[in-house]
Amino acid sequence: MTTTALPEGTVTIPLKGLARTAARRMVKAWEAPVFHLGVDVDMTAALQRKNDLPGVTVSDVLLRACATVLRAHPRVNAWYDDETVTVVNEVNIGLAVATEAGLMVPVIHRADQSDVGGIADARRDVVERARAGQLTMADVSGGTFTVSNLGMLGIDEFDAILNVPQVAILAVSSTRNRYVWTDDGPAWRPIARFTLTCDHRAIDGATGAAFLADLRSELESGPTRS
Repeated sequence: MTTTALPEGTVTIPLKGLARTAARRMVKAWEAPVFHLGVDVDMTAALQRKNDLPGVTVSDVLLRACATVLRAHPRVNAWYDDETVTVVNEVNIGLAVATEAGLMVPVIHRADQSDVGGIADARRDVVERARAGQLTMADVSGGTFTVSNLGMLGIDEFDAILNVPQVAILAVSSTRNRYVWTDDGPAWRPIARFTLTCDHRAIDGATGAAFLADLRSELESGPTRS
């Protein structure tokens, strides 16, 4: 606690409940030896998917793609603790949500068992309750992977902090129109930067790169399941 005299009107806000737990986890996350991998993703198919399904957002399409690819890369869908890697047999994806109480990460449990519409329903429910301060411990427990999407805030690229004990987190930037080379020649395409933060104690570079490559392919080629 500071002993410096504070200006009149200064407000000190102690962290409580989920916010305090999140702060403690961030401190632990900084102890992890992490590395970052980045790819540019053509979001044409993802945006079309969003437009074809009323009520679905790009985040929903992204969460569904992550759920599919995590099944194929179980080492990314894992926890690290005390020199042990636990590969979890459920795909429970956390979504970072900004609230008045701070950053919250509600979890969409068994996301791989839902279609994109089901994920959209679950996402709306947990985001609304997060912003209303109505999350329970069950809502923020059991996550095996986290997505932090700052695209709507105009961020071009960033590195996300691990949500320990999870071994990876995906940072998603804004989608920008860029002039790129395609199979049909140069063209304008909506491109987003994806950056994967990996705990090197549990994931090596090849494993992280394979996950990102398959995620890019899943998003660019369209979903394998509605």
